[in-house]
Amino acid sequence: MKQSASGAGLVGMSSATSDADWRELRATAFAALEHAYAPYSRFRVGAAVRSRDGRVYSGCNVENASYPASMCAERVAIATAVADGARDFVALVIAADAAEPAPPCGFCRQVLAELGPRLEVMSCTSRGGASRWTIASLLPSPFTPQSLDRS
Repeated sequence: MKQSASGAGLVGMSSATSDADWRELRATAFAALEHAYAPYSRFRVGAAVRSRDGRVYSGCNVENASYPASMCAERVAIATAVADGARDFVALVIAADAAEPAPPCGFCRQVLAELGPRLEVMSCTSRGGASRWTIASLLPSPFTPQSLDRS
Protein backbone atom coordinates (compact mmCIF):
# COMPACT_ATOMS: atom_id res chain seq x y z
CA MET A 1 0.00 0.00 0.00
CA LYS A 2 1.76 3.05 -1.20
CA GLN A 3 1.80 6.32 0.69
CA SER A 4 1.96 9.75 -0.80
CA ALA A 5 5.14 11.77 -0.45
CA SER A 6 3.26 14.01 2.00
CA GLY A 7 3.76 11.41 4.72
CA ALA A 8 0.01 11.06 5.33
CA GLY A 9 0.28 7.45 6.55
CA LEU A 10 -0.52 4.07 5.10
CA VAL A 11 -3.28 4.27 2.54
CA GLY A 12 -6.29 2.25 3.62
CA MET A 13 -4.94 1.21 7.01
CA SER A 14 -3.72 2.59 10.31
CA SER A 15 -0.09 2.34 11.33
CA ALA A 16 0.84 0.53 14.53
CA THR A 17 4.17 2.40 14.47
CA SER A 18 4.20 5.83 16.10
CA ASP A 19 5.45 8.95 14.35
CA ALA A 20 8.32 9.12 16.87
CA ASP A 21 9.31 5.53 16.05
CA TRP A 22 9.24 6.28 12.29
CA ARG A 23 11.45 9.36 12.86
CA GLU A 24 13.94 7.30 14.89
CA LEU A 25 14.07 4.57 12.25
CA ARG A 26 14.44 7.14 9.47
CA ALA A 27 17.36 8.85 11.23
CA THR A 28 19.01 5.48 11.90
CA ALA A 29 18.58 4.36 8.28
CA PHE A 30 20.09 7.58 6.91
CA ALA A 31 23.02 7.24 9.35
CA ALA A 32 23.61 3.69 8.08
CA LEU A 33 23.44 4.90 4.46
CA GLU A 34 26.58 6.95 5.14
CA HIS A 35 28.50 3.69 5.65
CA ALA A 36 27.28 1.97 2.50
CA TYR A 37 29.91 0.36 0.28
CA ALA A 38 28.58 0.84 -3.25
CA PRO A 39 31.55 1.47 -5.57
CA TYR A 40 29.87 -0.24 -8.56
CA SER A 41 26.28 1.01 -8.60
CA ARG A 42 26.91 4.13 -6.51
CA PHE A 43 23.38 3.46 -5.19
CA ARG A 44 23.83 3.83 -1.44
CA VAL A 45 21.17 2.36 0.82
CA GLY A 46 20.70 2.27 4.58
CA ALA A 47 18.06 0.40 6.55
CA ALA A 48 16.77 0.32 10.11
CA VAL A 49 14.44 -2.31 11.51
CA ARG A 50 12.56 -2.38 14.82
CA SER A 51 11.94 -5.67 16.58
CA ARG A 52 8.66 -6.32 18.37
CA ASP A 53 10.42 -5.73 21.71
CA GLY A 54 11.57 -2.25 20.57
CA ARG A 55 15.21 -2.85 19.68
CA VAL A 56 16.49 -1.09 16.55
CA TYR A 57 19.09 -2.54 14.18
CA SER A 58 20.69 -0.94 11.15
CA GLY A 59 22.47 -2.07 8.02
CA CYS A 60 23.82 -0.71 4.76
CA ASN A 61 24.34 -2.22 1.34
CA VAL A 62 27.71 -3.88 0.76
CA GLU A 63 28.59 -4.46 -2.89
CA ASN A 64 31.15 -6.87 -4.24
CA ALA A 65 32.92 -7.18 -7.59
CA SER A 66 31.25 -10.60 -7.78
CA TYR A 67 27.79 -9.04 -7.94
CA PRO A 68 25.77 -11.96 -6.50
CA ALA A 69 27.88 -11.70 -3.34
CA SER A 70 26.54 -8.20 -2.68
CA MET A 71 24.24 -7.68 0.31
CA CYS A 72 21.24 -5.37 0.52
CA ALA A 73 20.88 -3.01 3.47
CA GLU A 74 17.61 -4.61 4.58
CA ARG A 75 19.11 -8.10 4.85
CA VAL A 76 22.20 -6.75 6.62
CA ALA A 77 19.94 -5.09 9.23
CA ILE A 78 17.87 -8.27 9.64
CA ALA A 79 20.98 -10.48 9.90
CA THR A 80 22.45 -8.18 12.56
CA ALA A 81 19.19 -8.38 14.51
CA VAL A 82 18.97 -12.17 14.20
CA ALA A 83 22.58 -12.47 15.40
CA ASP A 84 21.45 -10.52 18.50
CA GLY A 85 18.51 -12.88 19.09
CA ALA A 86 15.67 -10.85 17.54
CA ARG A 87 13.17 -12.84 15.46
CA ASP A 88 9.99 -10.75 15.09
CA PHE A 89 9.98 -7.37 13.34
CA VAL A 90 7.32 -4.66 13.13
CA ALA A 91 8.76 -1.73 11.15
CA LEU A 92 11.51 -1.09 8.61
CA VAL A 93 12.81 2.10 7.02
CA ILE A 94 14.90 2.05 3.85
CA ALA A 95 16.91 5.20 3.06
CA ALA A 96 18.34 5.70 -0.43
CA ASP A 97 20.17 8.27 -2.51
CA ALA A 98 17.45 8.15 -5.16
CA ALA A 99 14.91 10.34 -6.90
CA GLU A 100 12.04 7.97 -5.94
CA PRO A 101 11.51 5.75 -2.88
CA ALA A 102 12.88 2.25 -3.54
CA PRO A 103 10.90 -0.77 -2.32
CA PRO A 104 12.83 -3.82 -1.13
CA CYS A 105 14.08 -6.23 -3.80
CA GLY A 106 12.56 -9.69 -4.16
CA PHE A 107 15.18 -11.45 -2.02
CA CYS A 108 14.65 -8.92 0.78
CA ARG A 109 10.86 -9.20 0.54
CA GLN A 110 11.10 -12.94 1.09
CA VAL A 111 13.34 -12.56 4.16
CA LEU A 112 11.20 -9.74 5.57
CA ALA A 113 7.96 -11.72 5.07
CA GLU A 114 9.31 -14.69 7.02
CA LEU A 115 10.57 -12.67 10.00
CA GLY A 116 7.98 -9.89 9.96
CA PRO A 117 4.72 -11.15 8.46
CA ARG A 118 2.91 -7.97 9.58
CA LEU A 119 5.87 -5.68 8.88
CA GLU A 120 5.30 -2.05 7.92
CA VAL A 121 7.86 -0.74 5.42
CA MET A 122 8.78 2.87 4.67
CA SER A 123 11.21 3.95 1.96
CA CYS A 124 12.65 7.47 2.05
CA THR A 125 14.90 9.40 -0.30
CA SER A 126 17.56 11.95 0.47
CA ARG A 127 15.38 14.36 -1.54
CA GLY A 128 12.44 14.03 0.84
CA GLY A 129 10.28 11.46 -0.97
CA ALA A 130 8.61 8.70 1.03
CA SER A 131 6.37 5.69 0.42
CA ARG A 132 4.92 3.09 2.78
CA TRP A 133 3.69 -0.44 2.29
CA THR A 134 2.92 -3.54 4.29
CA ILE A 135 5.09 -6.54 3.54
CA ALA A 136 1.89 -8.41 2.59
CA SER A 137 1.18 -5.87 -0.15
CA LEU A 138 4.76 -6.13 -1.43
CA LEU A 139 4.79 -9.95 -1.37
CA PRO A 140 1.23 -11.29 -1.22
CA SER A 141 2.16 -14.97 -1.61
CA PRO A 142 5.51 -15.61 0.10
CA PHE A 143 7.30 -18.93 0.28
CA THR A 144 6.99 -19.73 4.00
CA PRO A 145 8.20 -22.45 6.37
CA GLN A 146 4.77 -24.08 5.84
CA SER A 147 5.67 -24.34 2.13
CA LEU A 148 8.30 -26.93 3.16
CA ASP A 149 5.69 -29.23 4.75
CA ARG A 150 5.87 -32.54 2.87
CA SER A 151 3.12 -34.38 4.73
